[in-house]
Amino acid sequence: MIEIITIGDEILIGQIVDTNSAWMAVELNKAGFQLAQITSVHDEADHIKKALDEALLRADVVLMTGGLGPTKDDITKQTLCEYFGTKLVFNPEVLENIQQIYHTRQSVMNELTKSQAMVPEKCTVIQNRAGSAPITWFEKEGKVIVSMPGVPLEMKKVMSEEIIPRLQKHFKTPAIIHKTVQVYGIPESQLALRLTEWENSLPEYLHLAYLPNFGIVKLRISGAGQDKYKLEEAINQQVETLKSILGESIFAYEDKPVEKIIYEKLKSSGLTVSTAESCTGGNIAHRLTLIPGISDCFKGTVVAYHNELKINMLGVSAQDIEQYGAVSSQVATQMAEGARKVMQTDLAVATTGIAGPTGGTPEKPVGAIWISVCSRERTITRSYVFGNFARENFIERSTMAALMMLNELIG
Repeated sequence: MIEIITIGDEILIGQIVDTNSAWMAVELNKAGFQLAQITSVHDEADHIKKALDEALLRADVVLMTGGLGPTKDDITKQTLCEYFGTKLVFNPEVLENIQQIYHTRQSVMNELTKSQAMVPEKCTVIQNRAGSAPITWFEKEGKVIVSMPGVPLEMKKVMSEEIIPRLQKHFKTPAIIHKTVQVYGIPESQLALRLTEWENSLPEYLHLAYLPNFGIVKLRISGAGQDKYKLEEAINQQVETLKSILGESIFAYEDKPVEKIIYEKLKSSGLTVSTAESCTGGNIAHRLTLIPGISDCFKGTVVAYHNELKINMLGVSAQDIEQYGAVSSQVATQMAEGARKVMQTDLAVATTGIAGPTGGTPEKPVGAIWISVCSRERTITRSYVFGNFARENFIERSTMAALMMLNELIG
């Protein structure tokens, strides 16, 4: 078992988000290690020592990040000296490493930076190839405690290149396998009822987790064991059973965002896409442009929030807006078709809706949206009512629905 301790007042006051622990958890799991707990503590010696005491009762390995800088509020190194009954000593190899890293930035090489070469005497020092704070590895009664910088780039480099390989040599780990099946269009509670019999029949060494997110439910089947190949075979058999139960509601058999699935389909078929967004405000385009290489397939977007832009840029009929309203099947369809023609793409997506919290009517309540996707040969236009959620929630739900419709159109 491994426990992570993150050190820093900035985490506990919400100034930064602890992304380090999430990344470490994923990588450790891939390597066959199980996580017992993640704890965040203040930059305060007694708090750090107490967290260490408690962690070592639960875990064989404690990984610590943060509090290793050259300033007075970075106290982890000195606290570890007190905890392990040792003292700081000068390490010339650490200083040489720091000098190599900063050889083109001599202004950084001040007395505070050089003080990073003072390390606990009773530890194994691992050089930090991306920063000045060295990594320290302690062993106590068969257990391992590692202290790393909190800077994500530095932590990730040393975890990947040094810490995980050393832990794998130090401990024998089982194979841990996860398989994710993504389902769209079935609410979590309904899905759980539908899968009750199947879930109850799972072998004891397999576990199921439901991970819902804006209309999608990820079903993650996990297993641990010594025989990796038998484990994979058992999980694959369960996935085949899921196929027979859920059919076309399953749209992916891997933990991959739908926008990346869309990109891969567009890329392989040589198709291009554009978007015309009103109520989603460019969020569909934002999701697509998060994918590296999408410029080969995505040409651009028009955020036509005002009706004048819908008319002048996308060619939507002013008469139809007057007659049917901006939130209508007619307008959504014309927005999509207009975007495809204006941006000269093979496909297009359009959204128009009422994000709220005001602006709804009995006929068109807050949370109502029309989404249209089109190609040269086919247009799909659908309405959804996502309820009176917060605007951010409505935008994310609408974005997901639009992406899923685009995925369907591509086939």
